[in-house]
Amino acid sequence: MATNNVMECNEIVVLINYFESLNRFTLILITICGLLLSNYAIKNSNSNRFRWDCYKRARMREINVHRIVYISDTACIENTRMDKRSFHNLCDLLKTVGMLAPTGHMGVEELVAMFLHILAHDVKNQIIKRQFLRSGETISRQFLKVLQAVLRCHVVLLKRPEPVPANSSDEKWKWFKNCLGALDGTHIKINPLLSDKPRYRTRKGDIATNVLGVCSQDCQFIYVLPGWEGSAADSRVLRDAISRPNGLRVPKGFCYLADAGYMNGEGFLTPYRGQRYHLSEWRQGAQPTTPREFYNMKHSSARNVIERCFGLLKGRWAI
Repeated sequence: MATNNVMECNEIVVLINYFESLNRFTLILITICGLLLSNYAIKNSNSNRFRWDCYKRARMREINVHRIVYISDTACIENTRMDKRSFHNLCDLLKTVGMLAPTGHMGVEELVAMFLHILAHDVKNQIIKRQFLRSGETISRQFLKVLQAVLRCHVVLLKRPEPVPANSSDEKWKWFKNCLGALDGTHIKINPLLSDKPRYRTRKGDIATNVLGVCSQDCQFIYVLPGWEGSAADSRVLRDAISRPNGLRVPKGFCYLADAGYMNGEGFLTPYRGQRYHLSEWRQGAQPTTPREFYNMKHSSARNVIERCFGLLKGRWAI
């Protein structure tokens, strides 16, 4: 009987040890499964959060673009310097003539709105990143893309010159038959490389580029030549514009009005030197006393159109 009891006790001990080892194995297995499940839950949670963040950013971009170019003319003018009708006409022009196409994540309206906002307010890349919720690399790349599309539209955007007719009744232009418009240079501040700054320094000490502009009698640009250093003389810039293969052309028998900083030759009418010329000298009720002064007064009054063009350009586009 004792032997039987001992055998039964041994069997019970073996069973207990077996169940204890089984419980330990089960516990280890459960722990491993729990860790795997928790890791999967964390990854899945991060993935959902990432998708949710992407959705929110995309939705905020849509709301921002809609606020700028669709809600009201006031908001559109404040951000792009043009009303909704003009903005959408420009978008259509850039799509048809400039070959501007939407990207996988940005429509043409957003591309153009971002481009115009930079020009209108002269803001840095960091500001546009926060406002349009785009990366700095995307902004720089898409800005260049829109700029290239605008340049392709120069045939449409630049006006063809039309001469002053012989029967003109315009008080400013009737004195200059066959005149195509006026031209002048203006300085626009830039930020060149440190080694190039001496070449771009103007007489007033500013770091700028000298831009030649030619406009018609109704304040529309005919020709623009940017890129010259601020230290370059206006006459030198004009000579370069004339010598270029696709540069400024003056048909025989026609002319442009220019100030005394340019040459007085075929195709260009400049004022008499040593005589009263500027409009400020005629606003005090003074009257011309000689034919040369009369010519200078009429010349200054008509040529002032290019100054108004530059004023409008710089007033609208802060860049």
